[in-house]
Amino acid sequence: MVPVTAGASVNTQGAAPVATPCPKAKAPKVLRSPRPTPPPPVAEHRVVGGDALATPGLVVPPQVPTPPKVTATSWVVADLDTGEVLGGCGPHEYATPASVQKLLLAATMLPRLDPAEVVTITAGDLDIEPGSSAVGLVAGGRYRIETLWLGLLLRSGNEVANALARLGGGADGMAGGLRAMNEQARQLGAYQTHAATPSGLDGPGQFTSAYDLALIARACFDDEHFRRYVATREADIPAQPKQRAKGFTIDNDNQLLYRYPGALGGKTGYTDLARHTYVGAAERNGRRLVVTLLGADVIDQRGWQQGAALLDWGFALPRDASVGVLVRPGATTASAPPSTMPAQALPGGASGGEATDRHPLADPLRSASYALLAVGLTVGVGALIGHRRRLRAAGRAPTSRG
Repeated sequence: MVPVTAGASVNTQGAAPVATPCPKAKAPKVLRSPRPTPPPPVAEHRVVGGDALATPGLVVPPQVPTPPKVTATSWVVADLDTGEVLGGCGPHEYATPASVQKLLLAATMLPRLDPAEVVTITAGDLDIEPGSSAVGLVAGGRYRIETLWLGLLLRSGNEVANALARLGGGADGMAGGLRAMNEQARQLGAYQTHAATPSGLDGPGQFTSAYDLALIARACFDDEHFRRYVATREADIPAQPKQRAKGFTIDNDNQLLYRYPGALGGKTGYTDLARHTYVGAAERNGRRLVVTLLGADVIDQRGWQQGAALLDWGFALPRDASVGVLVRPGATTASAPPSTMPAQALPGGASGGEATDRHPLADPLRSASYALLAVGLTVGVGALIGHRRRLRAAGRAPTSRG
């Protein structure tokens, strides 16, 4: 089946293509945090995976059923095995990720960390946004790396994300972990993705796209440890006698596992800024599909339910249905994106980062730019945390779960 952009049409006067609106469920009227201004679009990044994907609207194969209405601002359905993109809504539109960012952390750190190693949690690991997602690990507690992965992927533990980024970041700790995440995104071809926090809690210049998330999810599902972790429904967190902390059991918060036949797992996310974000995968008749969605609101369907509806749509399509492809790591020729992002509006009026030259740096300068990025991210995230604490003291703090 020849890929066709159903998301664009050209009038007879040869004017620019007009995007076909995506089928949308009416979102509720709620008070939202102001969304940050994304970086200017880069033409070569918007066509990664195929020219048909460079649309802010709907792109589907010809003569297929209309996708279900969802509230997500952007989404992609793709085949995990063949890499074919079955359809999408604004595949390359910038959006904020929330906790689905943890999949980039997993794609980066799973090959670096021994799951059997026992590590110690630090007080710095526990420095997370109050009220955000946490497993309940204790400072000084000793846990297997495998336990940390389960805490990250089952309960979206933000303290776990900090620990894994620190442990995988080498001598530079968390800053090194963030640098590695952004290098991994570029290696995967996810040029519209920039991590400012390892957890997905909102940070300056942090963006992704539905297409990038599909690339990242595919890399994760290629890892056998990841597949086992995200399919786990319950896990035990061991007691820490020295800290007088009892053991407890956690369960997987991804309802797709319990309610969708053939579910393989995925990741949920939410912050006031990002709204609901979701990545989910399932298998049916020997076919494995993944769905990614960003910027969703809840009306009568939660994020995972909107994902499930899109998975049903994808499974109903012919196996040769395609509008593009998920590129393999290192396969693209697009230039790397800027290593830093401009200052962005953040919840509560906070902002972070400095305006930078958007032009690609010459190769001899890139090593230096990575080091500067690590310092900038550390300072920026620290400033953001300090600002939020001042907002909380004033009674104006935003709500975020990560």
